[in-house]
Amino acid sequence: MSPNNVETELIELNQKLLNGIAAGNYELYESLIDASITCFEPEAVGHLVEGHEFHKYYFDLPTSSNPVNTTMVRPHVRLLGEDAAVVCYARLTQTLDEDGAPTTAFCEETRVWQKVAGLWKNVHVHRSVN
Repeated sequence: MSPNNVETELIELNQKLLNGIAAGNYELYESLIDASITCFEPEAVGHLVEGHEFHKYYFDLPTSSNPVNTTMVRPHVRLLGEDAAVVCYARLTQTLDEDGAPTTAFCEETRVWQKVAGLWKNVHVHRSVN
């Protein structure tokens, strides 16, 4: 597969992951995330989190019926070889607030993807909110 095809595949997989997260689809999330994933994100309050359990908590919360739209702004892929890549982007999440008015949240996100047993898996995420 040429680098452009790999980049396109990773951007599509990353968007599929973000859509699954927005929809509360834990099965999809679990299929794209490596079991040993690590992350730094605001909810972890400065701590390195490992594995699925931290995030599973959020999937198990009652879901809202509000529509959610997630957009990657200017995704950039850096291939680190044939089996590793970094995808970074600004992430916009649109939803409705408690009064039904549209609102948009913004963060910067970096995801490290690795081919595991021939499949791309997200192995690390770093998310910052400014």
